[in-house]
Amino acid sequence: MAVQPAGTPCWADAMFTDLEAAKRFYGDVLGWTFGETSSQYGGYTQAYADGKAVAAVVPTVPGREDRSQWCLYFASPDAAATTAKIRENGGEVLTEPMRVSDFGTMVIAREPSGAVFGVWQGDAHEGFEAVATPGAYCWAEVFTRAPEKADAFLSGVFPYRMKEMADGHVDFRLFDLGADPVLGRMRMGEEFPPEVPSHVNVYFTVDDCDAAVARAAEKGAVLRFGPMTSPFGRFAALTDPQGVVFSVIDVTFTEGETPDFEDA
Repeated sequence: MAVQPAGTPCWADAMFTDLEAAKRFYGDVLGWTFGETSSQYGGYTQAYADGKAVAAVVPTVPGREDRSQWCLYFASPDAAATTAKIRENGGEVLTEPMRVSDFGTMVIAREPSGAVFGVWQGDAHEGFEAVATPGAYCWAEVFTRAPEKADAFLSGVFPYRMKEMADGHVDFRLFDLGADPVLGRMRMGEEFPPEVPSHVNVYFTVDDCDAAVARAAEKGAVLRFGPMTSPFGRFAALTDPQGVVFSVIDVTFTEGETPDFEDA
């Protein structure tokens, strides 16, 4: 696997109060299987789709149960340098650059509008072994109540080119690396309860959105939005039984014309 450009989403993990329940839930909904739980790394457990590493789950740290959420990591060739940029652009470093054996170096940070994310300087573990296939990561969007802060921060830390939706009816931007969009940013409106903070919404690929939603609901998830068909696929937003937000998308089921974007 080639080294990915800085700012490329490259990994996702989440903390859960009940790790075994999380494994059962995501195994049923996304078809994941799991590797051995590593006591050396705090119970970190990799998830696999069709034999390829696609995410990880880990027990919550005592006293930090409120931090249960999917954390998206962005690739960096130099975690220390990216950490400096995070601070220079008004972000908060929650976990300083930390070497994880020979796997790589991680950083956890919060952008100025409140969304938590990770930085990963890969070594033996470079990141996702599959994307945009059933069970694997596909896409992510930063949902924020202060888009100006988020936009300035993200484009200051990573070499993104920003594009905004041309019709102006929706405050949504794409962040590109070269010709390929790698991340979206959506302004949170009144449809989001005030207690919902800015966050990164991670999308996992499924081969049938409606069937995945039905499986999730049967296992205790709450449907937040959708299923809805778009030019990018049929998707839905869910909250899992432990309160962790995520989305599912069937990228093969599309409808409508792709909206126009212009340089921001």
